[in-house]
Amino acid sequence: MAERIQLTAEQVYDRLLNVDKIKTVDGQIRFFLGNVDIIVRQKDVVGNIIQEWLEGWLKKNNVAFDTNPNTQMPPDIFLNPDDHTVDLLEVKAFNYTASPGFDIADFKAYAREILENPYMLHTKYIIFGYSMSDDGIVTIKEIWIKNVWEICRSMEGWPLNVQYKNKVIHKIRPAKWYGKQSRFPMFRSMEHYLSAIEETLFSYHDTHALSVGWRKKVVEAYKNFYGKTITIPRWEDLDEFYRPPVKSQK
Repeated sequence: MAERIQLTAEQVYDRLLNVDKIKTVDGQIRFFLGNVDIIVRQKDVVGNIIQEWLEGWLKKNNVAFDTNPNTQMPPDIFLNPDDHTVDLLEVKAFNYTASPGFDIADFKAYAREILENPYMLHTKYIIFGYSMSDDGIVTIKEIWIKNVWEICRSMEGWPLNVQYKNKVIHKIRPAKWYGKQSRFPMFRSMEHYLSAIEETLFSYHDTHALSVGWRKKVVEAYKNFYGKTITIPRWEDLDEFYRPPVKSQK
């Protein structure tokens, strides 16, 4: 058996885009049960299928990887089986004719995970924007590789864009980072992203206690792991840029 090769997330992305020409091919999702064979035309299943397909692509190309048993937290894939703190890959997919509808992670659990595993912040996101025709043909319209802060923004009610229902924060939600930009820009850096998380923790009643000392703990955890001190600014110094006031109509 040939020795498995090791690729970074950037190299996986480059092969998909420039070697396999993923944007020029198409596919179908088929389901067999007994003697019945159908072509799946439900768009809402495509995202999960693409994530599984990428694992199949890695195997076919003899790329070394492990999957993360914790499916609720990034990353999906460890591209370095010998060191699960580097070469982290999260796979996302969404219907390109709509806005990105996937989740980043559970907000409260994610904030705690950062304290335990600060390297998770450097997970690379390979994101597929797909379309499905009426006859079930799936094509990849666009593919990106991003850091998490490059696909996240603020929102009207909270410093961080979240799913907020019935006065409960559930998930961190992505922004539309491509095409026409909304009023709220993407975060410019990891530190700005962390500032938004901290302020959201502080402002939300269920995580207010968790916010106490959270900034300091993140800085310490990051320094302990990387030997580098990061500076997380106060949200009050960033708020006006990331949540600009609505321009009045004249």
